Amino acid sequence: VPVHSTTLADIARPPATGLRLTWMGHSSVLAEIDGRRVLYDPVWGERCSPFSFAGPKRLHPVPLPLAALGPVDVVVISHDHYDHLDMPTIKALAGTDTLFAVPLGVGAHLEHWGVSAGRLRELDWHETTETGGLRLTATPARHFCGRGLRNTQHTLWASWVVAGEEHRIYHSGDTGYFDGFKEIGAEHGPFDATMIQIGAYSDFWPDIHMTPEEGMRAHLDLQGGPESGPMLPIHWATFNLATHPWADPGEGALAAARAVGAGVALPRPGEPFEPAAENVPSEPWWRGVALAPAGGRAVAQALTGAGIKTASDAAAVAQADTVSDDSGRAGRGSEDPEALPAG
Repeated sequence: VPVHSTTLADIARPPATGLRLTWMGHSSVLAEIDGRRVLYDPVWGERCSPFSFAGPKRLHPVPLPLAALGPVDVVVISHDHYDHLDMPTIKALAGTDTLFAVPLGVGAHLEHWGVSAGRLRELDWHETTETGGLRLTATPARHFCGRGLRNTQHTLWASWVVAGEEHRIYHSGDTGYFDGFKEIGAEHGPFDATMIQIGAYSDFWPDIHMTPEEGMRAHLDLQGGPESGPMLPIHWATFNLATHPWADPGEGALAAARAVGAGVALPRPGEPFEPAAENVPSEPWWRGVALAPAGGRAVAQALTGAGIKTASDAAAVAQADTVSDDSGRAGRGSEDPEALPAG
């Protein structure tokens, strides 16, 4: 997976519009908003796993070292799964002056790893904390929690709204599609940009991760229509956490956006962009390194886009997923994907 090569130089200059997003891979995003810097779900580790020798490994290096990122005002954590809450990364940030905004119960992990209680803000859904001119609100999501095999469900998960003096943005964390997106949009939107989970989906866990079509539906619910700020697809192209080919979420997000005329940002990992600028990255960069789906991309796009409009069209999307290749084997890729546990 290609990585943007000039991330450090690009973020050294302040954003001209007051808002800039840099997708670092998976769900990690650096948001520079109204003079403040917010870092979502920072995972700089090589694996999203409790073990250094096993578990899903990166498909690309981090765009720049954590120490080179510079000062961060707030670190926002969506939930405590290993691909969103990375112990080595948190320990490295514990020695800085950053504030940590987390859902209920997650603060215990951070305190154990060296973050002082005075720099923690633990929020329930619909609660808000303010710092440095930013309002951070924990909003509902449809997911689950836990870092062990027993999975005791003692912590909360959340999506997040961050609002500054001029801009407001939304990060979904991990979630299945639900009607709550409309309520969040009505109360806090529209947004200058949304960061929406669109990867690691499967028919085996349809309620906890969204497909690209569902992600676009969530984006439209949040924005009240396709005319507002763009969607940045997250939670893909960094760790293989499902059986679909790694590039399928990008392809699906592009098709979903085209089907409804919505804006979508498609940066390479580490490529900063300003949502209000004219040069928002929109090229399908993954096509240069990924296998094409069986049946061709045009067919996949046409059928995938149908899934946004009504839930009953999901059958058409499923049919697109089972287009046979030349050997008669069902599937999108020319090779059987490796099955890995969901994050």
